[in-house]
Amino acid sequence: MKNEGALVMGIHYDYKSTRGDKAMKKEAKRKARIEQRRAKRSSANPKESDQKPMHDINKPITLEDLTNPDKN
Repeated sequence: MKNEGALVMGIHYDYKSTRGDKAMKKEAKRKARIEQRRAKRSSANPKESDQKPMHDINKPITLEDLTNPDKN
């Protein structure tokens, strides 16, 4: 009759005892997914490499600058 208590608890017995471990694994998995998305997003959008140099702000903009932007 000593095993009767274990049979009553059944499959729900270890739910609370493993709840903290499951929560930690879930949090780690979520953080890994977020970090993976962040790394993918930063590699897809190179910020500094594709930008063209800006016009010198101390020099006035002329008609030549507007019509022929490739000329330096």
